[in-house]
Amino acid sequence: MARLYLALGSNLGDRRANLQAALQALPPAVLVRRASPVYETPPWGLTEQPAFLNMVVEAETGLPPLDLLVHLKRLETQLGRLPSVRYGPRSIDMDILFYDDLVLDSPGLTIPHPRLHERAFVLVPLADLAPDLVHPRLGQTVRDLLTAVDTSGIVRCA
Repeated sequence: MARLYLALGSNLGDRRANLQAALQALPPAVLVRRASPVYETPPWGLTEQPAFLNMVVEAETGLPPLDLLVHLKRLETQLGRLPSVRYGPRSIDMDILFYDDLVLDSPGLTIPHPRLHERAFVLVPLADLAPDLVHPRLGQTVRDLLTAVDTSGIVRCA
């Protein structure tokens, strides 16, 4: 079984219910071991859209990375995600952040996630679960990466 970290986000509809539905849809292929708190975060990339709810989960899977990606994309569709513009609004988004200490560059998948170190909305909840996790490409801990991003506007939800 591989240990992985997934980012989950939603900014359309009942955002919290969307996150819960995603958590419930992951097993049995992906077994959630721990979940971060949920944070409300400003949109990133395309800023003229509703705020997101974001979280990170630590999980285990027997799926190889590309099969895991296919599985997650299938779940997103089943959970109501519709095609949209890049970084646009979405009912659910699930991204692979880390998969063990794998470094992978393939046409459809890069692990670790290529922009996670730029995204406070990922690093804040990831730091709740794994502050000492070392990024295998950058050689820095999640805690160190978090100090280099702007976390303003990120609010932990009750």
